[in-house]
Amino acid sequence: MKKISAAIALLATLFLVGCSNGADNQSASSNREERKVLRVGTEGSYRPFSYHNDQDELVGYDVEVAQAVAERMGYEVEFHEAAWDAMLAAFDANRTDAIFNQVSITEERQEKYDFSEPYSVAHIALIVHEDNNEIQAFSDLAGKGVAQTITSNFALMSEEEYGAEVVSVETFNNSFDLVMNERADATLNDDVIFYDYLNQQPDTPLKIAATLDEGVSAAVLLHKDAVLVEEINAALAELHEDGTLTEISEKYFNRDITQ
Repeated sequence: MKKISAAIALLATLFLVGCSNGADNQSASSNREERKVLRVGTEGSYRPFSYHNDQDELVGYDVEVAQAVAERMGYEVEFHEAAWDAMLAAFDANRTDAIFNQVSITEERQEKYDFSEPYSVAHIALIVHEDNNEIQAFSDLAGKGVAQTITSNFALMSEEEYGAEVVSVETFNNSFDLVMNERADATLNDDVIFYDYLNQQPDTPLKIAATLDEGVSAAVLLHKDAVLVEEINAALAELHEDGTLTEISEKYFNRDITQ
């Protein structure tokens, strides 16, 4: 009888432990469900928008905007770094929820994706080697080799509007290198990107040959019909209104690039 009683007691103990573990597992699962995470795609090599500082921390204008937006939404932000084309491929595969990487709003992209309201405005600069006097305007790009990431707005503009031949690169640093080494005739990029690059590399043999007067707006790239669009727009509106976006802008550019 004692053996039977002991066996019953053991079974009861195992049953209680099992129930306890089940409850703990359910609690952990519930916590995971309640934890809201915004998965953000960014290059991590696009200074001063998204790059690593001397402590190897991911920083930059777009990084801080993404963090501020996620905080206002009540989300944790999780960054996924990749070169431009790989970043888009990961986004298309639904491995990220949003891209904060100075994505320009174009009609072609709007057919496939949704965009937030703009959070920055830049001006496109035509960058050439300092010894290049042949290219002085965007119209001079016809038939010239222009170093760009192949799916970028700059690449499309170079080909479709100015008749240039795109020389494919992975990052904007690669494009500058090709122009410096005269393996490409020019590259297009945001003026603020180039000015920051000059601050870091004052002896670089590059110059701006021309700049477009019309500003180009950048926004958060989002999946079509994503519920995040309204949440992100509401967060951006708050950040505009309370001056947070301007503060982040002035930190990186010494000027307001938000409008």
